[in-house]
Amino acid sequence: MQIRSSGHGSLRYGAEPILRSVQMQIVNALRLGARSVASSLLSDIGHRNHSLTASDFIYILEYCARSPDPLFGMETWRIMGEKDVYLDEKCYLLIIRALCKGGYLDEAFNLMNILGENHDFHPILLMYNNFLGGCARIHSVNHANECLDLMERRMVGKNEITYTELLKLAVLEQNLSAVHEIWKEYIKYYSLSIISLRKFVWSFTRLRDLEAAYESLQHMVDLAFRGCFIICKTAEGKLFTSRLDIPIPSSCELGLHRCSKENEDSELSGFVNGKKMETFVSNHEQVSTFFTGRNEVDNAGLSVLRKHNSAFVMKMWNLGMEPSCSTYDGFIRAVVFERGFHDGIELLKAMQQKNLKPYDSTLATIAIGCCKALELDLAEALLDQISKSPHAHAYNAFLEACDTLDQPERAVRILARMKEMKLQPDIRTYELLFSLFGNVNAPYEEGNMLSQVDVAKRINAIEMDMVKYSIQHSHSSMKNLLKALGAEGMVRELIQYLRVAENQFSRGYSCLGTPTYNTVLHSLVEAKEVDAATYNIMIDCCSIIRCFKSACALVSMMVRDGFSPQAVTYTSLIKILLGNGDFDEALNLLDQGIMEGIQSDVLLFNTILQGACEKGRIDIIELIVERMHQKNVQPDPSTCYFVFSAYIDHDYISTAMEALQVLSMRMISEEDGILEEKRTELEESFILAEDLEAESRILKLFRDSQENLAVSLLYLRWCATLGFEISWLPNRSLWAKRLSSNYSSREGVAVR
Repeated sequence: MQIRSSGHGSLRYGAEPILRSVQMQIVNALRLGARSVASSLLSDIGHRNHSLTASDFIYILEYCARSPDPLFGMETWRIMGEKDVYLDEKCYLLIIRALCKGGYLDEAFNLMNILGENHDFHPILLMYNNFLGGCARIHSVNHANECLDLMERRMVGKNEITYTELLKLAVLEQNLSAVHEIWKEYIKYYSLSIISLRKFVWSFTRLRDLEAAYESLQHMVDLAFRGCFIICKTAEGKLFTSRLDIPIPSSCELGLHRCSKENEDSELSGFVNGKKMETFVSNHEQVSTFFTGRNEVDNAGLSVLRKHNSAFVMKMWNLGMEPSCSTYDGFIRAVVFERGFHDGIELLKAMQQKNLKPYDSTLATIAIGCCKALELDLAEALLDQISKSPHAHAYNAFLEACDTLDQPERAVRILARMKEMKLQPDIRTYELLFSLFGNVNAPYEEGNMLSQVDVAKRINAIEMDMVKYSIQHSHSSMKNLLKALGAEGMVRELIQYLRVAENQFSRGYSCLGTPTYNTVLHSLVEAKEVDAATYNIMIDCCSIIRCFKSACALVSMMVRDGFSPQAVTYTSLIKILLGNGDFDEALNLLDQGIMEGIQSDVLLFNTILQGACEKGRIDIIELIVERMHQKNVQPDPSTCYFVFSAYIDHDYISTAMEALQVLSMRMISEEDGILEEKRTELEESFILAEDLEAESRILKLFRDSQENLAVSLLYLRWCATLGFEISWLPNRSLWAKRLSSNYSSREGVAVR
């Protein structure tokens, strides 16, 4: 895409954008995960006849940069380009930020290159800093070096944020020499501040250069004694200094492990070598509250220090400063990590003797140490003292220990504590919950009808909680769930969830791994179910390597052992053919399966729809939709997504909306009589309702395991909001009639 500049003045972002409400609808759709809805709304903006400005897209770009959502950001950029919308520096900054935060560094770098070649745009250092931040997130040194070269060619320069991002990357790469080089360059252009020194102390500590960290810490204390700084907090709680970011070199050369001869007698020089601390402090009477005599340090704390024999930790006391809660927090983290929870508890006692209240993070650190040692009584007592926690790490450690010791009853108490604190679980929490509560009898006895009902309720409750927090399955959580079903002998549910997992992970950047299939196969063998399901799983594994020959060999073995191919067998075979781009054979195989009387399901048809959507084959899309209707196979949300996306990709907007309405109605019911019965209730309560709780009522259907109904109502409500008339006779729509006319008489004939 070419970069354009109109030469106009800056856009008036303070004015109310013309399409602000539509932008908010798009962002809300993205938050709900309805990407097809958001894309359609965005295309609708692009088809407006009136002149568009960047203000009509800026709210969307801000969301994409914040989320991040790089793909939708690029889609928005494409629409803006098609409508010849002028993009200023703010727009490009938001697009680059979305790309960098989302890991699309190649695309971001190319865009920065193009911007640099456009003389109407001046290089913005913030763009390059965002890019370096993206490099730190994915540990990409090569991209960072390319960015630094580009900055040098563009003569952009660096600021304090640049050095901060470079420090993060250096620490992640465990590159201590790079940190020292950054230090040298930084002090060449900037006077050190409390904030910058804090980052260098963190960097040297992470890379275990304790001498350099100690000297940096001394510089921090020196600045604190001088009192010539002001530290503020942003709305997000981040620290920043109010001084202007203007390169002003340090008045003296500050080197780690060295000081210049000229400044040997200066106060700062004496401060570095640590021998003149008492003289320095005595010359600053106004900071007497910062320190106390060494005799006041309690014996418990010193005993732990001596046991660790750390010269650098002992020097903390030599600085003459009273350890604070923050000091103990950092020290306890180090002690517990290296030596275990026992010394952490000793230091906790020392804090109590000094009337210092430990941070919640301090208690969490020791609790995690206790969990690793399987000391659950101590861990639970510590977790009960935590008043607030921003993340679930410590509680996950406790759940993991409960899983190791097979004590699910203790896990119930800690879960109640998390709910009481309104602490949001993360995916690791749910991975452990499936392992803890996914089975009832195993490994002690075989599952029975009662235990299987109990397991089904537990799994459903955990998954509903995942939906509540918009958390999707990971490979580990799905593997634990499948393992639990296998342990209870729930073979049918095991296969169903395997298909769900395949469908979910086929849309992402990773496929279902071999360990998951091994888990299912092991469960089938344990359940003495070496049957068609076992063969079907092995055939499906062939789709990963796209080997149709091996899959056919397995089908032959399957038939020889007396098992007939099922819909899932044909689904796997068709998936392999589509992966190899052979649509004709895939459709022939579908016809063969239907003629042989297989019980076709929505997953079978969706597999073909997905392949057709990816290749832009609308003819096959329409054939399969009509075939589903003939076989009374109700569509699901994936069906709607593939069909709608295929039309949108070809800019058939009105056809896409009509198809979406028809499929949504068929998701509710395939029978016109049932639709007519439900019409009044669904329109008044959901589709056309104007009260603020309408969408909340729809979302409640997700919690009641009525996903298809909920999605269909959301789509229909969206269609009504856009001004489309809702028809409750889907088979009478022009689109449905055309498909019936074109394909109803062609069953068994593949589209070439």
